[in-house]
Amino acid sequence: MSKEKVRLVKPSAQYKEAYVAFYEDWVASGESMVPWVISKEPYPFEEMLAFLERSEQGIDIPEGWVRDSTYWLVTESDRVVGAVNIRHELNEKLFHSGGHIGYGVRPGERQNGYGAEILKLSLEITKDLGITKVLVVCDAHNEASRRVILRNGGIQDQDYVEPDGNIVERFWIGK
Repeated sequence: MSKEKVRLVKPSAQYKEAYVAFYEDWVASGESMVPWVISKEPYPFEEMLAFLERSEQGIDIPEGWVRDSTYWLVTESDRVVGAVNIRHELNEKLFHSGGHIGYGVRPGERQNGYGAEILKLSLEITKDLGITKVLVVCDAHNEASRRVILRNGGIQDQDYVEPDGNIVERFWIGK
Protein backbone atom coordinates (compact mmCIF):
# COMPACT_ATOMS: atom_id res chain seq x y z
CA MET A 1 0.00 0.00 0.00
CA SER A 2 1.36 3.43 -0.87
CA LYS A 3 1.94 6.15 1.66
CA GLU A 4 -0.94 8.50 2.41
CA LYS A 5 -0.85 11.83 4.20
CA VAL A 6 -1.17 11.32 7.92
CA ARG A 7 -2.11 13.16 11.09
CA LEU A 8 -1.98 12.43 14.80
CA VAL A 9 -5.36 12.12 16.50
CA LYS A 10 -6.41 11.63 20.10
CA PRO A 11 -7.87 8.17 20.65
CA SER A 12 -11.64 8.31 20.24
CA ALA A 13 -14.66 6.15 19.49
CA GLN A 14 -14.68 7.63 15.98
CA TYR A 15 -11.68 5.40 15.14
CA LYS A 16 -12.81 2.27 16.97
CA GLU A 17 -12.98 -0.02 13.92
CA ALA A 18 -9.72 1.30 12.48
CA TYR A 19 -7.89 0.96 15.81
CA VAL A 20 -9.17 -2.56 16.51
CA ALA A 21 -8.01 -3.59 13.01
CA PHE A 22 -4.60 -2.01 13.76
CA TYR A 23 -4.39 -3.85 17.09
CA GLU A 24 -5.48 -7.22 15.69
CA ASP A 25 -3.09 -6.90 12.74
CA TRP A 26 -0.19 -6.26 15.13
CA VAL A 27 -1.15 -9.19 17.38
CA ALA A 28 -1.36 -11.48 14.33
CA SER A 29 2.15 -10.42 13.27
CA GLY A 30 3.59 -11.93 16.45
CA GLU A 31 5.89 -8.91 16.91
CA SER A 32 6.44 -7.05 20.16
CA MET A 33 3.94 -4.25 20.51
CA VAL A 34 5.58 -0.82 20.60
CA PRO A 35 4.78 1.53 22.21
CA TRP A 36 3.70 -0.41 25.31
CA VAL A 37 0.27 1.22 25.36
CA ILE A 38 -0.91 -0.63 22.23
CA SER A 39 -0.48 -3.95 24.02
CA LYS A 40 -3.48 -2.99 26.15
CA GLU A 41 -6.45 -4.94 24.79
CA PRO A 42 -9.04 -2.59 23.28
CA TYR A 43 -11.99 -4.55 24.68
CA PRO A 44 -14.19 -3.01 25.92
CA PHE A 45 -13.10 -0.08 23.80
CA GLU A 46 -14.62 2.57 26.05
CA GLU A 47 -12.59 1.29 29.03
CA MET A 48 -9.37 1.52 27.02
CA LEU A 49 -10.23 5.13 26.05
CA ALA A 50 -10.95 5.98 29.69
CA PHE A 51 -7.61 4.44 30.74
CA LEU A 52 -5.76 6.57 28.17
CA GLU A 53 -7.57 9.71 29.33
CA ARG A 54 -6.74 9.01 32.99
CA SER A 55 -3.08 8.47 32.08
CA GLU A 56 -2.97 11.84 30.35
CA GLN A 57 -4.54 13.56 33.34
CA GLY A 58 -2.22 11.76 35.77
CA ILE A 59 -5.12 9.96 37.49
CA ASP A 60 -4.56 6.46 38.92
CA ILE A 61 -1.15 6.06 37.31
CA PRO A 62 0.92 3.25 38.83
CA GLU A 63 3.84 3.95 41.15
CA GLY A 64 6.97 4.69 39.12
CA TRP A 65 5.02 5.82 36.04
CA VAL A 66 4.54 9.35 34.69
CA ARG A 67 1.72 11.20 32.94
CA ASP A 68 1.59 10.38 29.26
CA SER A 69 -0.43 11.17 26.15
CA THR A 70 -1.27 8.67 23.44
CA TYR A 71 -2.03 9.55 19.82
CA TRP A 72 -2.82 7.44 16.78
CA LEU A 73 -1.28 8.06 13.36
CA VAL A 74 -4.22 8.09 10.96
CA THR A 75 -4.22 8.25 7.16
CA GLU A 76 -6.43 10.32 4.87
CA SER A 77 -8.61 7.22 4.48
CA ASP A 78 -8.91 6.96 8.31
CA ARG A 79 -6.70 3.88 8.70
CA VAL A 80 -4.62 3.69 11.89
CA VAL A 81 -1.03 3.02 10.79
CA GLY A 82 0.86 3.92 13.96
CA ALA A 83 0.69 4.94 17.58
CA VAL A 84 2.79 7.12 19.85
CA ASN A 85 3.01 7.46 23.61
CA ILE A 86 4.47 10.76 24.82
CA ARG A 87 5.72 10.91 28.39
CA HIS A 88 5.34 14.36 29.96
CA GLU A 89 8.48 13.94 32.07
CA LEU A 90 11.30 11.48 32.64
CA ASN A 91 11.88 9.32 35.68
CA GLU A 92 15.08 7.31 36.10
CA LYS A 93 13.86 4.34 34.04
CA LEU A 94 12.63 6.54 31.18
CA PHE A 95 15.88 8.55 31.27
CA HIS A 96 17.85 5.37 30.64
CA SER A 97 15.68 3.26 28.39
CA GLY A 98 12.29 4.76 27.58
CA GLY A 99 12.62 8.39 26.63
CA HIS A 100 9.89 10.96 26.15
CA ILE A 101 8.50 9.42 22.95
CA GLY A 102 7.72 5.80 22.19
CA TYR A 103 6.22 5.11 18.77
CA GLY A 104 5.45 2.22 16.49
CA VAL A 105 4.28 1.70 12.92
CA ARG A 106 1.92 -1.10 11.93
CA PRO A 107 4.01 -4.02 10.66
CA GLY A 108 2.49 -4.02 7.15
CA GLU A 109 2.94 -0.25 6.79
CA ARG A 110 6.65 0.07 7.47
CA GLN A 111 9.13 1.54 4.98
CA ASN A 112 6.53 4.06 3.83
CA GLY A 113 8.01 6.98 5.78
CA TYR A 114 5.42 6.77 8.56
CA GLY A 115 8.10 6.40 11.25
CA ALA A 116 9.69 9.74 10.33
CA GLU A 117 6.24 11.37 10.17
CA ILE A 118 5.05 10.08 13.54
CA LEU A 119 8.23 11.28 15.24
CA LYS A 120 8.10 14.68 13.49
CA LEU A 121 4.45 15.21 14.51
CA SER A 122 5.19 13.99 18.05
CA LEU A 123 7.97 16.54 18.42
CA GLU A 124 5.41 19.28 17.72
CA ILE A 125 3.32 17.94 20.61
CA THR A 126 6.30 17.85 22.99
CA LYS A 127 6.89 21.54 22.18
CA ASP A 128 3.27 22.27 23.10
CA LEU A 129 3.86 20.41 26.40
CA GLY A 130 6.87 22.64 27.09
CA ILE A 131 9.44 19.88 26.59
CA THR A 132 12.29 21.57 24.74
CA LYS A 133 14.90 18.80 24.95
CA VAL A 134 13.38 15.45 23.99
CA LEU A 135 14.91 12.03 24.66
CA VAL A 136 14.16 9.35 22.06
CA VAL A 137 15.62 5.86 22.29
CA CYS A 138 15.82 2.68 20.24
CA ASP A 139 17.38 -0.73 20.61
CA ALA A 140 20.85 -0.89 19.06
CA HIS A 141 19.72 -3.53 16.56
CA ASN A 142 16.87 -1.31 15.27
CA GLU A 143 18.59 0.42 12.36
CA ALA A 144 15.33 1.75 10.89
CA SER A 145 14.43 3.52 14.13
CA ARG A 146 17.94 4.94 14.44
CA ARG A 147 17.63 6.44 10.93
CA VAL A 148 14.22 7.94 11.80
CA ILE A 149 15.62 9.55 14.95
CA LEU A 150 18.68 10.94 13.15
CA ARG A 151 16.48 12.25 10.32
CA ASN A 152 14.52 14.19 12.95
CA GLY A 153 17.63 15.83 14.41
CA GLY A 154 18.67 13.27 17.02
CA ILE A 155 22.07 13.75 18.62
CA GLN A 156 23.40 10.51 20.07
CA ASP A 157 24.17 10.34 23.78
CA GLN A 158 25.67 7.52 25.82
CA ASP A 159 24.08 4.10 25.29
CA TYR A 160 22.41 2.28 28.17
CA VAL A 161 22.78 -1.46 28.76
CA GLU A 162 19.67 -3.02 30.28
CA PRO A 163 19.96 -5.79 32.90
CA ASP A 164 19.26 -8.42 30.21
CA GLY A 165 22.17 -7.11 28.09
CA ASN A 166 20.04 -5.28 25.52
CA ILE A 167 21.75 -2.09 24.35
CA VAL A 168 19.55 1.00 24.17
CA GLU A 169 20.78 3.87 22.03
CA ARG A 170 19.78 7.29 23.43
CA PHE A 171 19.30 10.46 21.36
CA TRP A 172 18.41 14.04 22.28
CA ILE A 173 16.40 16.30 19.98
CA GLY A 174 16.08 20.02 20.68
CA LYS A 175 17.90 22.50 22.84
